[in-house]
Amino acid sequence: MGSTGQSERNEKMRAIVQNGYGSADVLRMTEIDRPAIASGEVLVRVAAAGVDRGVWHLMTGKPYAARLALGMPRDRVAGMDVAGTVAAVGAEVTRFAVGDEVFGVGRGSFAEYTAAAEGKLAHKPAGLGFAQAGVVAVSGVTALRAVRTAGRAEPGQHVLVIGASGGVGSYAVQLAKGAGARVTGVCGTAKADLVRSLGADDVIDYTTTDFADRGVRYDLIVDIGGLSRFARLRRALTPRGTLVIVGGEGGGQILGAGRTVHALALSPFVRQRLTAIIAVPGRADLETLRGLLDSGELTPAVGATYPLAEAPAAVRLLESGQARGKIALTVG
Repeated sequence: MGSTGQSERNEKMRAIVQNGYGSADVLRMTEIDRPAIASGEVLVRVAAAGVDRGVWHLMTGKPYAARLALGMPRDRVAGMDVAGTVAAVGAEVTRFAVGDEVFGVGRGSFAEYTAAAEGKLAHKPAGLGFAQAGVVAVSGVTALRAVRTAGRAEPGQHVLVIGASGGVGSYAVQLAKGAGARVTGVCGTAKADLVRSLGADDVIDYTTTDFADRGVRYDLIVDIGGLSRFARLRRALTPRGTLVIVGGEGGGQILGAGRTVHALALSPFVRQRLTAIIAVPGRADLETLRGLLDSGELTPAVGATYPLAEAPAAVRLLESGQARGKIALTVG
């Protein structure tokens, strides 16, 4: 079954760390100790890691309330999404063995090794490459919760996904389509082809068309962009439609929860259902995603890959808004 990982403590590895908050310039490659694992944890030899908005929030410390909870980072290893091979397991781990290929969430995945709780991993689908599997967990679980848990997407519904070309959006379009809905995606001009390739029935170019002024009403709106005012979102909903606010984008730089609070406070007083999610990946969600990936209903859209040493450049691409689908770091 492998070791508990304590022997790895003094062995070294390359990692991307940050010792302060700020732009991608705070990220640097260095050599640090490999992580030790607890009895319920798995040591993963990283093959690929995903770059997502969560990485950006932890790097910049925005919203600022996050700094109160996290404190000032000191050589904190960046990254959460991971895919790789099990290098060691803790004494209480039963689902994985050394050599297994896995994906999920690790504690600092922008490194050659990461530690992960057993419940934060699933076996990698055989037909999926490491770069694809490495960008699934965070964005995939968020989209799953938004579309199928909070959104309750059903056959015959008309679903609008705002931010359809990004990490979460690329999964949300596929999940809504897989639920039998008619899907409209909102994105920029250059990414319309990507959104159509994901299965969207209609694409709205936000640079030329306002989704709220088309006279079309949607049963479910998944808002990932965070820039639309509530009045516009509600105007585009059917009288008893559902709005799902995803994450803290557009929620302010102090608390980051303004839109979430607004949705939850207003929902009891209107016929429309207004809700919000910030997903934390767990075993059940990862296994659901694994089944969807195995069946081909879900395919990760990897738009760019970078080697580990170029993690700052990968984050800058995310910041620019030019990324198509997901960004992966490859480790080797």
